[in-house]
Amino acid sequence: MFNAIVIEKDDAGYRAGLTPLEDAQLPSGDVLVRVDYSTLNYKDGLAITGQGPVVRQFPMVPGIDLAGTVEHSRHAEFRVGDRVLLNGWGVGEKHWGGLAQKARVNGDWLIPLPEGLDARAAMAVGTAGYTAMLSVLALQRHGITPDSGKVLVTGANGGVGSFAIAFLARQGYQVVAATGRLNEAEHLRRLGAAEVIDRAPLSVPGRPLAHEQWAAAVDSVGSHTLANVCAGLRYQGVVTACGLAQGMDFPASVAPFILRGITLVGIDSVMRPEADRREAWQRIAEVVDTPLLDQITREIGLSEVIDTAQALMAGKVRGRIVVNTQR
Repeated sequence: MFNAIVIEKDDAGYRAGLTPLEDAQLPSGDVLVRVDYSTLNYKDGLAITGQGPVVRQFPMVPGIDLAGTVEHSRHAEFRVGDRVLLNGWGVGEKHWGGLAQKARVNGDWLIPLPEGLDARAAMAVGTAGYTAMLSVLALQRHGITPDSGKVLVTGANGGVGSFAIAFLARQGYQVVAATGRLNEAEHLRRLGAAEVIDRAPLSVPGRPLAHEQWAAAVDSVGSHTLANVCAGLRYQGVVTACGLAQGMDFPASVAPFILRGITLVGIDSVMRPEADRREAWQRIAEVVDTPLLDQITREIGLSEVIDTAQALMAGKVRGRIVVNTQR
């Protein structure tokens, strides 16, 4: 027997609870993982509370991230005892996820845990940090270096934004953080932001072309914010789009693209090819700041997940939540 958070929807309604399960109840897959740590992301909060249509089938074990140790494998690449991690691939939505003490998954979804990164640290980074690193790598592939100029990060107090600031700063970039919570400016500077600005001017309808301010940007907000970021990029600037906190619309003009030659790069973290995942996590292992992770991370056990998910959706949670599934 093992414990898991299980979401059910039937005639009795929508509910989530800590539930004992047997191995035989796990879904199909060629690798059985003892989950050491998972996380509580915003998408998990939506799933657990039922505030968003995240779960595609029931019953469902939420948890879009997991890190742990292989207990059984029929996959050619993994053996018993291997340390592995998983992000995306629909786990926690279409396939049982990581908020459990065990998970049976498709081995093709797993990658080895990089040297220098333990399971807890990997989950402190989680999908948020992984997405941020994919964005940083995309900027670098498009020729953005620390000498290129300022890099704007929108949604700076969010998970992706916070890690983007930290990862960019540790590689020598001059980061400008845009936030609606200016009272958190000192926190953003500790992460590595050289400058903190109010998001308000970016979040309203703007001009097709604005003053050239940033060499590049990481945007997790979308809508008017992304349009204004594009309008304010310097010649041949690059922006990655990896979120839609403000909205999924893009009320922009082609002017920055054809007059300044800017590039808009879409960032998907769910279905990313294995090579990209390995590269991103290896880079994370190289630049991650463990003391910083300790500062922004709170650890809970499985029994605390339901209450914490409700607090998360009420905006009462700051920083990263790591779930020690064996607690």
